[in-house]
This record gives sequence, structure tokens and C-alpha cells, in this order.
Amino acid sequence: MGLFLLLSGCRFKVTGQHHFNHLEPAIVICNHNSLIDVPVSTPFLPRANKTIAKKSFVYVPLFGWVYQFGSVIVDRNSDQSRRASFEEMKRVLGKGLDMLIYPEGTRNKTSAPLKSFYDGAFKLAIDTNKPIVPVVLLNTKKILPAYPAMCFKPGKIQMDILAPIASEGHTVQSLKKLAFDTMADHYEKHNPA
Repeated sequence: MGLFLLLSGCRFKVTGQHHFNHLEPAIVICNHNSLIDVPVSTPFLPRANKTIAKKSFVYVPLFGWVYQFGSVIVDRNSDQSRRASFEEMKRVLGKGLDMLIYPEGTRNKTSAPLKSFYDGAFKLAIDTNKPIVPVVLLNTKKILPAYPAMCFKPGKIQMDILAPIASEGHTVQSLKKLAFDTMADHYEKHNPA
């Protein structure tokens, strides 16, 4: 991915890596504005991680094999698959890896900083007593927007790793609200014009 960014004329900067120092395995949550978010965030986080991926990506030639190896696969249309993926994410954390989740579910194609969050990441944090690490990607919506499709515009991508949020003492809803407010506030303050 580093070579792709270099050859495509994109500059990339990561801030806040120190938040992972001496941190137990965590649930990393990231905003999702563009198709470039997943290939940028996963390899540039400071520690080994797996992400959750929808089943349809498995069928993409070559990319699907790589995606399946580095992801917890879920069929969103199957309750059984969602339950199995939740248990698999617990196992990932138990093995000492971080779990990367995009709590908006799908790309944010709105003008709002974030779409509303689903409960899954926050339920996982509370069930496993693991911290949430918010990560905000800036400028990816401009580099590879949803519309027009496949319109790539080189620029600067910034990945800001924010301070961990302990899950202890929270409900799913209170943890979700705190994470959402923290990320939305950071995005609004730091998103390049």
C-alpha cells in the first residue's frame, strides 16, 4: 500500500501511534468515507489487526483471498453468520490482535462528518472489557469519492489515532455516543477544506 500511495502521488501521514504503547488488545473504530479507507487503515495501524468484511468481497479475484485471510467475514443477511463473526472477533482479541471495525457499516456518502454508528463494536468492547481506539481518516472522500465512481484525485491522507476510551462503566449506548462525539468533533476540527 505504501508503494501504491507513492506511485499514485498521494502523501500519507499517521499521528497518535503512541496511544498503542502498552495498550492491551483493543477494538479500533474508524470512519468510512471512501473505498480507499480499508486498504489504507489496516496496514498502517501500528499493531497487527484484523478487520470485519462483508462476504461479497471474498469473491473478488486475488483481492478476495487476501481479504479473507486478514478479515473476519460476515454475511450481513444471516443472523447465524453475524453471531459467528462476533464470536470470531472475540477470538481475534484473545489471540492478542486488535479488531478493526467501521461502525458506520458502509461508506458515508452524506455531507455529515459521520453516519450513525451500529452497536456491534461497542457491544464487543463491553463483552470483552477491551478499550475502544477511535481513528479518524481525513481527506479520503476527496481522493476517491463515491461519485463520480472511480475518480481518483491524488492528495494528502491523514490517519489520526485518538486516545483510547475505556469500556468499563459504560453501556453500549453511552460508549457509542462518547466515541461518536469524539470522532465527529475531531473530524470537524481537522478535516482539510
